[in-house]
This record gives sequence, C-alpha cells and structure tokens, in this order.
Amino acid sequence: MNITSEQPKIIVVGSSSIDLVLNTHHLPKPNETVMAEKSESFFGGKGANQAVGTSRLGASVYFIGCVGMDPFGQQILRNLVDEGVNVGFVAENEDVSTGTAYVTAAEGINSIVVVPASNYCLKIENIIEAEKFFATSDLVLVQLEIPMEVVEFTVDLATSNNNKVGIYASPATKLSDHMIEKASFIVAKSNELSIVFGDENREQILRKYPNKLFVRDDTNSTTYFNGSEMKYYRNDHDSVLHKMGMGDAFTSGFAVALCHHNSVDDCVKFGNDVSLKVAKNRGSQSGLPYLKDFTQE
Repeated sequence: MNITSEQPKIIVVGSSSIDLVLNTHHLPKPNETVMAEKSESFFGGKGANQAVGTSRLGASVYFIGCVGMDPFGQQILRNLVDEGVNVGFVAENEDVSTGTAYVTAAEGINSIVVVPASNYCLKIENIIEAEKFFATSDLVLVQLEIPMEVVEFTVDLATSNNNKVGIYASPATKLSDHMIEKASFIVAKSNELSIVFGDENREQILRKYPNKLFVRDDTNSTTYFNGSEMKYYRNDHDSVLHKMGMGDAFTSGFAVALCHHNSVDDCVKFGNDVSLKVAKNRGSQSGLPYLKDFTQE
C-alpha cells in the first residue's frame, strides 16, 4: 500500500462509550443466572473507535461527539487526547450520563446492549460549530449510534465541502437514497443488509453500488462488486477471538488508505489487515494498530 508524505485530515462524527464486559462460560438463557469469570471495562463507541483507529494510522483527527459531565465522560476525553485526537468540539451535557455498552462474552460470541445516553444528545448545532474544519479536511466518517438527522446533516455538509464521506452503517438502520448517493464508501454487516438497503438479495445489492458498498462478515472477510466482478478478500487466523471493534478497525484502515490515494483493492486489503490486528486483543480500541506496525513488516 502507498503512504504519501501528506498527513490525512479526518473528521469523525459519532459516538463514544465505556464498554463494560462480562466474561461467562455461556450466554445466559431467559430466566437463567450465570456466574461471570471476570468483568472488564474498555473504551468504545463506534465513533471514538474510528477516531483512535485513524489517529494511530497517522491521520490528523477531529472528533465531534457528546459525553456526559461524569467520570466516564472525563475518562473518554482524556483517552482521546492521549491518542492524539482533537476533542475541541466534543459537547459535554450535564443532564445525561455518558454512553455505555454492556457486553456478555462467551465462547467467542458477544451479546451487547447499548445505552446511547449522551450520544443521542449530539445536535446539528454541534456540527455547525466545527463547520470551518470541514473546508480543510479530506474525509469525514460517520456511524449510526447518533441521531440520524445529525448523520444526514454531516453527510451534506461534508459533500458540500468536497470531503470524501465514509459511512459505517451500524447499528443497522435504513439509509436514504440521498445518503447512499453522497457516500464515497459504505461498510455494512452481511447479516444486516436487508435492514440497511431493503429486501433484495446480497448480490443484487452489491451490484447496485460498485466500489461503494463493502460487506463484512465475522470471519474478517470483505465482499464488494468492482463494476465487472464480485471481489472477495479474507484474512484470518486462529487468534481471531475478539470480534468487538473489527468493523470500526476495517473502516479506519480503509479510510486512511483511501486518503493516500490507493486503489479500492488496496484499501480493502489494508482495512482487513487493520481489523485482523484488533481481533488479537480484548477491547475495541486496545488492539488498534499504529502505522509503524505495517511499515516495519
């Protein structure tokens, strides 16, 4: 993959949270009580994950989001600053708590309940406050853990400033034709395509969006249509044990590679490589690689 001398400028608009993880022998059934082997907490939220992911890959990153004025919110802000992310446009709301995710993990499967809390308090006005930075940015990333009207406004603002736009369509929500048209690339989960795009089969959906839609599976595989043929890229190994954050990692890698003017094929391969490294570690952010991890290989 080609890495140019220019540092990409990326704006990430999205969620942040503290992920509280319970490790059990098996997922509890209805009305069943199970004992956890241990509990852990990690930094998470799809937006914050992508902000950290792109920053570690050499981008200059602004994060726009909302946290509560509570200990979790302060921890998230300190972590982002430590990761080199600019948090000057993160709103702090004293009336709500910071977002959290409750994860039960067993036998390689995660059962997740998200409490959006402050993430749903992000407003269009917060995006407008950072408007001047869109004019000098290369790419804007959004996900769907914040209000949809904020996502739609961000996409319109980004395209009016000639920014590339990446959408990670998760958690799955139907995307308007307008948003799909504006996006430079869209990442979606294979088992959620019907929610995002409608009831056509997978191949029909992929053929409608050549070199724009990238469909991900839990095996760290990515499928897309390049305009003439279906392309499939997969790399995994026995240590793919921790699947939290793999989609965010792929999106981060793809975005940075795109900013360095790489081909779609190379963007996909780099996204997969970034995602694979995350799977070796617990937590959505702890395993995110640095650019030097690839230049030294």
